[in-house]
Formats: sequence, C-alpha cells, structure tokens
Amino acid sequence: MTYCVALKLNTGMVFASDSRTNAGIDQISSFKKMRHFFNANDRAIVILSSGNLSITQTAINLIEQNSRHPERRNILNAESMFDVAQLLGDCLREVRKTDMVYLSQSNIDSGVNFIVGGQIKGERMRLFLVYSEGNFIEVSEENPYFQIGETKYGKPIIDRVIKPDTALNDAVKCTLVSFDSTMRSNLSVGFPIDLVCYNVDSLQLDFQHITQDDPYFSQISHNWCDGLRNVFASLPNPNWLS
Repeated sequence: MTYCVALKLNTGMVFASDSRTNAGIDQISSFKKMRHFFNANDRAIVILSSGNLSITQTAINLIEQNSRHPERRNILNAESMFDVAQLLGDCLREVRKTDMVYLSQSNIDSGVNFIVGGQIKGERMRLFLVYSEGNFIEVSEENPYFQIGETKYGKPIIDRVIKPDTALNDAVKCTLVSFDSTMRSNLSVGFPIDLVCYNVDSLQLDFQHITQDDPYFSQISHNWCDGLRNVFASLPNPNWLS
C-alpha cells in the first residue's frame, strides 16, 4: 500500500507520496511513486501512482518512452493537461489489456490509480484522478484535492484545513500532518516522502525528499501530537457522568 495526495490551490499546488510498497515482519520495500515532467519554458507536470506496482511502473515507462518521439502526441508536446490525462489513461488501458489475463489467472489485484496535475503554458493549473479503467475526473473547487492509496487516516485534517485560498505554506504543513497521521496508524505507509511544491504560473517545481531523520518533519509531528493532547485536555467533561 502507499499514500499519495495532491492539492490544487489558488496560489499553487502541492504533491506528496510515500515510498513504501510492502511492510511485514521481515520485508520492507521502497519504490518511488512520483514522476515529474517539466520544461521551464513550457510545462510542469507531476504524476503520483498507487496500486499494482507492475502496472503503474509499466504505464509510466510507456509515458516516458513515448516522450522520446516528438512526432507523436506525448506528455512533452500535449497542448493541455486534459490531453495529458488522456495520454495517461490510454497508456494504462494498453498495459491492462496486455497483462490482465495473466493477473486474473494468478488472482493478483490489478487495481491502480494515478493523480496527474500541473500546468502547461497558456493554460490554468489542473489536477486529475485517473482510475484503473483509464477514465478520469478533474478536481472540484469545493474539494480541491485528491488522495490515492491508504487515504482514510490522512483525510480528516485535509478536510478541515484545505480550501482553495489556503496559503501554500499552510498546505505543506497540512500535507505533512496528513502523512504523519497515516504513518502512525498504518505500517504500510512510510518514509521517505517525496514532496513537490508548485507556484502558479512559475513552471518550476520545488522538490523535497523527506526521511525519518528530517528535523522539520519531526518538529511538525511532535508539535501536532502535543497540540492534540492539549486541546483534548481542554475539552469539557460530559455533564451526564458523575
């Protein structure tokens, strides 16, 4: 399992993913779940993935392979983020068509999801969730984020904090708290965390690779935990108990 989240705000975007794939008594494996494609003069695009590792890696490899052929429509010459989501969906359908029989016969879960977002010059920022079947939806103004993977533990803080007008710094803090909450409750999500910030119209991606020894993440985690305890202690006792 993994956990990925992407936020689309008025001032920019935040993308984050963990890197854990398997967690058990004697095995922990890490694989990157984030890929980026950018050209400072033209576009900045980030893709997050969760689910069957073979399918997600093959689909991303197809995207990268196609990008080396400028005569074809690809992620580096697509005219819009909508086209990029379509290309990703097409690659996903191609992979599933090839691998689906084997996966079904082997009783292997073939479910996958992608989040793809960013900005192409001349277009507004856009964020899409791509499903296993290759179809996709775009984020709404009412709920300006997508999550994939192990989503339930990190969702409450995002629901309470994130709005379109949330500042980028606050969005980063909220995202890290969301990861901290998830990792405390589920061992299948873990370090390192890849985090990207994007300022609207900049066509530049700001990368952070966060390990368990990262001092800022440790500070966020400790302060959030202490703050929760203090708030809990300040809540009134139920007046129907003696």
